[in-house]
Amino acid sequence: MPCPIVPGMNDEQPFPAELAKLFEDGTGTRALAVPLPDGRLANTAEGDGPPGLWMTEDAVPTGLWAELHAEHSRSGLWPLLLGALRSLPGVEDDFRPWESGELFPEWVTPPNLHDPASVLAGWWDDYARCDDTTAPFRRWPGLAPAMRLAADPDEVACEYATRLPSRFPSMRLGLIAADRGADALAAAGWNGPVNYTNDTGEIAAVLRSWEDRFGVRVVGAGFADLYLSVAAPPTTLEEAIHVAAEHFAFCPDNIWQNSHPHTLIGYAETLVGRTSWTFWWD
Repeated sequence: MPCPIVPGMNDEQPFPAELAKLFEDGTGTRALAVPLPDGRLANTAEGDGPPGLWMTEDAVPTGLWAELHAEHSRSGLWPLLLGALRSLPGVEDDFRPWESGELFPEWVTPPNLHDPASVLAGWWDDYARCDDTTAPFRRWPGLAPAMRLAADPDEVACEYATRLPSRFPSMRLGLIAADRGADALAAAGWNGPVNYTNDTGEIAAVLRSWEDRFGVRVVGAGFADLYLSVAAPPTTLEEAIHVAAEHFAFCPDNIWQNSHPHTLIGYAETLVGRTSWTFWWD
């Protein structure tokens, strides 16, 4: 579905005071024309800086992500569909990590300090084993080349954002002060891949590169899950194997703990023509 066009903002309508708290530098000329449902600010673990994000109290209304995405250039707020860790039986659901204060911006370094090729190469060396899992690659093969756009990245993102809540009906919607979607999780202090890296600035550096090379948009995240739309997916298995190598370095659990076979080639077959990528860190 195309992203909606939001009517112009009335100059007399103030920027929502609660959302203004997300910006350390003030709101300036920022504007937001989209009416919001009930929501609240989510504090970080540190507690003495700006809130990590604003989030709805209830499940996300249909189409709201697309409307807010269309406003991002004026509002400075990136919309994110929020999933949560499932509670154990008999344990009250506190919508972790978003409602439980498990956001750690103080652990995050600026994404522009990291070279995505070097970050992925380092992770590859950490995780690659002396077996057939990463065949045909024994060494880090380098970044995959950029792919040709098959559609407009923002339209692909809007379509995915419409479908994703049907899989996870309890998803809420968050707003994060970020210049681009790749930086949103770092800005919020999300720490989903903590067993692999506690610096989401490194994750953001890779996501920036994927935005540029694969038309990726950050659409949603859970406790340790990440949901991306992809407007320039690989179209052949040869292309997909190189992309799969990046996925292995980024999130080895996608191969180690995904459906059989637990091999790079088997995983690459699922990436051909696929317009969404999901990651899960154990």
